[in-house]
Amino acid sequence: MKPVLACMLLAFVAMNAQAQDTLRISLKEAIQIALSENPTIKVADQEIQLKKEANREVIWGLLPEVSLVGSFNHTIEKQSFAIMGQVMRVGTMNNASGGVTASLPVFAPALYQSMKLTKADVQLAMEKARSSRLDMVNQVTKAFYQLLLAQDSYEVLQKSYKQSEDNFNVVNAKFQQGSVSEYDKISADVQMRSLKPSVVSAGNGVNLAMLQLKVLLGMESDIPLIVDGNLKDYEMAMFTRQAQPQPADIVGGNTTLRQLDMNYDMLQRNLKLKYTNFMPNLALSFQFMYTSMSENWKVFDYTWTPYSTIGLSLSIPLFKGGNFSQVKQAKLQLKQLDMTRINTERQLKMQAQSYLDNMAASTEQVVSNKEAVLQAEKGRTIAEKRYEVGRGTILELNSSEVALTQAQLTYNQSIYDYLVAKADLDLVMGVEDVINTTKE
Repeated sequence: MKPVLACMLLAFVAMNAQAQDTLRISLKEAIQIALSENPTIKVADQEIQLKKEANREVIWGLLPEVSLVGSFNHTIEKQSFAIMGQVMRVGTMNNASGGVTASLPVFAPALYQSMKLTKADVQLAMEKARSSRLDMVNQVTKAFYQLLLAQDSYEVLQKSYKQSEDNFNVVNAKFQQGSVSEYDKISADVQMRSLKPSVVSAGNGVNLAMLQLKVLLGMESDIPLIVDGNLKDYEMAMFTRQAQPQPADIVGGNTTLRQLDMNYDMLQRNLKLKYTNFMPNLALSFQFMYTSMSENWKVFDYTWTPYSTIGLSLSIPLFKGGNFSQVKQAKLQLKQLDMTRINTERQLKMQAQSYLDNMAASTEQVVSNKEAVLQAEKGRTIAEKRYEVGRGTILELNSSEVALTQAQLTYNQSIYDYLVAKADLDLVMGVEDVINTTKE
């Protein structure tokens, strides 16, 4: 008796451990996991840090540069010159110097514009990271809905197969009693067997949808995962969403347009940077040096004398032909980007309107398909009763079952089509909420 109790206890512990290891998530939780664990999002965040470091590098250019310098020169042949018929040699055999030099930009237009340019580059990197998050939310949302559709379809087909199996058992029992023909038995058997491949295929679809979702979540494929809810839970949210007014500027928050605007701003700053090639530059320099000149190699016996200087250096560009070409190229790039933005905005508005039309059509289809499911259930009930009393045929019973299955699958598909169109519309609009489709 004790071994039996021990086995039951171990089984109970194993079941509890398995239940605890199974991760049950909602759509909001799935999105949050993906935004924190997916490598794509992590890379985008690191890109922001990279751009910030580049901006700091430019800012450091405002500070003085200090260097330790040193040199040693050995004269192989001294310089000579002739004077009054005599040849004179000048210089020493060995010359050594060492000290500290410093330079500080006083007026550097190119440096100032570079600072503004790198700051704009940081903002662009942040918008690209936002774009990655929006795209990840879109992918996870659609993968989550795809899994719900696969699970709901699998459940519908399983119920249909179970119903067909029950019908076959009833018909087979009647055939054994001689109350129905062999044709009815064969028809029921064919109906049952024809559904089996669809059930198996639907089961594989569930597994594939589950793996796709796990990849987006950055999870291992062997981690047990269960998603909450089904497509029917989102039916009321559809009608609530359709009743809400659309914003006047439907693509105002689109990340692609924002990136184009930021690129346009960067090109303008780049044009200003090109103009700095025509501006003067002023720098302050300082040096403190020790020098020594000697005719021997006894370095430690050299006499070192200090000297220091401070000065300003001014550089005024007069002419460089390439500067004019660079300015013209920057202006042409601005015109190209402006035309690209106009075309992109038109395409995005067209996509948004297409998604809105799909959502409106899917909403109408849901209403019609829901009524079709109710009618199909009623038709199957009538067909069952008619067959039981001998007033109906097996073909009517099979047809009613097929009609009900098709109506349920179409109903689920119409909800899925709406939710996918809604997710794509959110991406085009640049909706930043983690999730704004709630179950009501």
